[in-house]
Amino acid sequence: MRIPVDLAETLAVVVDEGTLDAAAGRLHVTPSAVSQRIKALEQHVGRVLLVRSKPVRATEAGQAVVRLARQLALLAHDTARELGGEDQAVTSVPLAVNADSLATWFLPPLARLSERHPVVFDLHRDDQDFTAGLLESGTVMAAVTSQGTPVAGCTSTALGTLRYEPVATPAFVARWFAARMDAGALAAAPLVDFDRRDDIQRTWLARRGVDPAVPPRHYVPASHDFATAVRWGLGWAMLPRLQSQQALDAGELVRLDGDAVEVPLYWQQWNLRSALLDAVAAELIAEARGVLVQPGAASPAS
Repeated sequence: MRIPVDLAETLAVVVDEGTLDAAAGRLHVTPSAVSQRIKALEQHVGRVLLVRSKPVRATEAGQAVVRLARQLALLAHDTARELGGEDQAVTSVPLAVNADSLATWFLPPLARLSERHPVVFDLHRDDQDFTAGLLESGTVMAAVTSQGTPVAGCTSTALGTLRYEPVATPAFVARWFAARMDAGALAAAPLVDFDRRDDIQRTWLARRGVDPAVPPRHYVPASHDFATAVRWGLGWAMLPRLQSQQALDAGELVRLDGDAVEVPLYWQQWNLRSALLDAVAAELIAEARGVLVQPGAASPAS
């Protein structure tokens, strides 16, 4: 079956924008024209491709078509560069990344890439345990994930380990752990969680024999603000060494007793030969291996 490229691209835009009206604005056509294109594509493939919810979402069959549209756009970009049209061929590259990587090491290599390539990045932030799902759906071309096993149709490369350490302000420690930091004290002391899917603090508490559901907690769903909340003394938390080191050196934070929690990270991307995607991978992998904990290393590079 040959899928019309223009119709596949329309479906991808609708999924990106979330509504037919928004997609129409981006494509410079009417919403009715967008709807007609989607219906024509569905009739062509004999499958429902789009759930018309708010926002819209692709069905499993639709995800396959969206993935095809993104792969074709990537190949078109590479071809344009080979033909000498790189100045006109600006391509959007959707990537998935966890919040802590985004806040610490992920953006500098993207900045370097944007200086050398006509590319813009569409970043999707999610927990590292869930970013691989965005690859499966075709939403992104590549992802930083804690899943080492390759998603179907993708390759997987180890990046290193993001090391989280338990920290708090000296005043917080004096208030809540003045006598000792045992299970009882940890059950009573407030902590800071990123969101209700954040299990790093829960993992550490369980290791210490504390029911993770018991301590009071603040929810601060933004990595920079999460770290700021800890520095303001709202609670203790596990912070990436990359994010906490400066505050530790300045005495604004202190490490609590207890082992670090280490989260291995991987770079997964479509198994598609593309000069642009390979350039993105090379830059990000090099950056990660320079700052994340590598096998056999006692501490991350400073």
